[in-house]
Amino acid sequence: MTDYPTADRVAGTGIDVARMRAEYETGGIDVEDLDGDPVVEFQRWLAIAVDAGVTEANAMVLSTVDADGQPWSRYVLLKDVDERGFTFYTNYGSNKSNDLDGQGRAALTFGWLELRRQVNIAGTVTRVDQAESDAYWAVRPRGSQLGSAASRQSEPVADRSVVDGWYEEAEARWADVPEVPRPSYWGGWRLEPHTIEFWQGRLNRLHDRIRYRRDPAGSGDWARRRLSP
Repeated sequence: MTDYPTADRVAGTGIDVARMRAEYETGGIDVEDLDGDPVVEFQRWLAIAVDAGVTEANAMVLSTVDADGQPWSRYVLLKDVDERGFTFYTNYGSNKSNDLDGQGRAALTFGWLELRRQVNIAGTVTRVDQAESDAYWAVRPRGSQLGSAASRQSEPVADRSVVDGWYEEAEARWADVPEVPRPSYWGGWRLEPHTIEFWQGRLNRLHDRIRYRRDPAGSGDWARRRLSP
């Protein structure tokens, strides 16, 4: 047997991460079980995750690549999904927006671990139009609006008090205004998928993977097939 290093030797935690594992005793999935449109199937999986009480079921890992070719990943929240793609909102001056502007491509990962499921998505990204960003901004809580208006996202700060000061300034500025206006530097991105993979955990690490790919000829049709785990 391989003598894996244990965490207590590595970091003094007493947790042996090399031997942490759980068997995924779940029902499998077949190509025929899934809708021909992967966006429709994703909407079904998301609804199941929400109904199952998965924490932040709309949380997804957004992966981008910067100008130096360095990949970066972070969690963002899905705010819309339809036939056009997957939409989220952020500061247009942030590192992730710079990556998206520069490369025009990204990947998303949803991990619903309680259900032994994940979905991986790759595609092209574009900014949503201003009217759509305005509509979403209008339904956000006031505190979230103030936070987004105050934040200089991704800029270095000396300490937390600087950020708190920005928020207090925004509070004072908009104190007598019923609706905080959306800043021009904040808005939505939409990822139009060309590949979507559904993953279901199974026993003995022989997981189910069904991948959809859009027809590269531009017909809009999706081809799907099973992949080896």
